[in-house]
Amino acid sequence: MATIAVVGTLDSKGHEHAFVAEQIRNAGHWALLVDVGALGDPQVQPDRTRDDVLGAASLVLPEIEDRGERVGVMAQAIPQYLKKLVDAGEIDGVISLGGGGGTAIATAGMRALPVGFPKLMVSTLASGNTAHYVGTKDIVMFPSIVDVAGLNQISRTIFSRAAGAICGMVEKKIESGNDKPIIVASMFGNTTECVDAARKIFEAKGYEVLVFHATGTGGRTMESLIESGMVAGVFD
Repeated sequence: MATIAVVGTLDSKGHEHAFVAEQIRNAGHWALLVDVGALGDPQVQPDRTRDDVLGAASLVLPEIEDRGERVGVMAQAIPQYLKKLVDAGEIDGVISLGGGGGTAIATAGMRALPVGFPKLMVSTLASGNTAHYVGTKDIVMFPSIVDVAGLNQISRTIFSRAAGAICGMVEKKIESGNDKPIIVASMFGNTTECVDAARKIFEAKGYEVLVFHATGTGGRTMESLIESGMVAGVFD
């Protein structure tokens, strides 16, 4: 049985997140309902309050009820809070539903988590340019189709499928890889032959080679892995 954090602005989308939490529990997992609402009182009772989230980052919401400023503060707090939960082994995956503000907050938290950790964002923004929300991490962006504003024939279907997707992600057992040192390499069309030849040499010497497409995003992703300390060498 896994524990999945259901992170949401429960002041405006509490019932929708509660529905997803219920679907997760019906699938045999624990759901940890985390409130990141920045304005009114939560519509449903969270397992972890916004004060819990803010306290993890030693932050408080501005007294003035300016939505933009308050969303910005929550987006600063949730990365530290989720990272602490993951480091402590308290959660095995994270899912959220949101429009503009909710997506900004939740994906800020997801970007702080390791590559490979299950993270899914149901969003009204999933059909556009999601680079700002995904960054260099493996966040699954799931189109909400309709706005996250109530439960109806369409939203129940989408939210149920999303809950099933995150449950499937946490249930999948990943075989432990080898302990070979890692070399990362960038590659574009006109360098493919060179990189392929070099990769064979590195692998023959006992290295594992990760190749990244030099399209901008690929390079930034490669750099994020280098910064994580996982990488022994770079072939650029």
